[in-house]
Amino acid sequence: MIFRNGNFIRREIQINPKFSSKQHSRADCHFDNTLHMKILLTGASGFIGHAFAKLALTRGHGVAALMRPDFVARPDLSKTGSMVYLRGTLAEPPWDEIAAFAPDICVHAAWVTAPKVAYDSPLHFDCLEQSKTFLAGAVQRGVRHIISVGTCIEYELGKQPLVEDRTPLKPSGSYPTAKNQLRIFLEEESRKHGFTLCWPRVFYAYGVGEHPGRLCSSIIHKLRAGEKIVLKTPASTKDYIYVTDIANALMTLVERQFAGAINVCPGIGVTILELAQTLAGLLGRPELVVTPAEPAVDPLGFVVGDSTRLRSLGWKPEYDLRRGLEAMVAAL
Repeated sequence: MIFRNGNFIRREIQINPKFSSKQHSRADCHFDNTLHMKILLTGASGFIGHAFAKLALTRGHGVAALMRPDFVARPDLSKTGSMVYLRGTLAEPPWDEIAAFAPDICVHAAWVTAPKVAYDSPLHFDCLEQSKTFLAGAVQRGVRHIISVGTCIEYELGKQPLVEDRTPLKPSGSYPTAKNQLRIFLEEESRKHGFTLCWPRVFYAYGVGEHPGRLCSSIIHKLRAGEKIVLKTPASTKDYIYVTDIANALMTLVERQFAGAINVCPGIGVTILELAQTLAGLLGRPELVVTPAEPAVDPLGFVVGDSTRLRSLGWKPEYDLRRGLEAMVAAL
């Protein structure tokens, strides 16, 4: 059975017996976490993919990670026998090795992201085309369930929480447009070829291990250096989610075999001013946070999701904002 948009639907899936610790009926496979899966993972070297890989291994799943040929495996992943490294790229995947691994499911987390690549970069459309070809090839080689990471800014943004089945989609810019086009392609392919698709729209990720140029890390470094934090858009409100909570959400979707679109967020709006003041308080430098007399207008001024669907699957965040920022301050 799979869980599709709030309902259980019967569907037969094949689980490789090598990763099953006992016999299970297919009808209850998504309830029993001892039923181990073989997961093909892209983006395992990235912020979210790395956190997901660690969690998948601790839960006993087999993971085959597509890695660039020049990438050096991180120590926390390289010592486990359940991790298989497949050297290649989305454009040039090692299909024979993927076929030999015989994955049950593909979690597609690879993409070019900010701050390394701007949201309006044409490189996002390169990722789109490479993703389409790669995922179609994975389906041809037996993958029956795809979880492909989307973004919260595919939605039409306003002043209300974003809800999967109610908020219209209106991506603006290369990054959300390319993501949305991938979703449309995969939905069409799933109808043609019979695989199931889950589209998790991830909100504002933060946490230990993020790129130093991202918001939280950047503020921490500036505060430690005694620099003033001038907030151009202090009222801008986002739904922040700690990276291990994202990993837990993706694992819930894997183990539930969820199909459909779903928000990955705690459903709590936090202003940039609140975030910066919390960090300044933790570091003992509250006087360094400054707001301008005439704040700028953020075109993404309110991006907060409704987390009802995700929470209905049993997920709940382990980190509130303060705990997450405390972990970052301790680590940096």
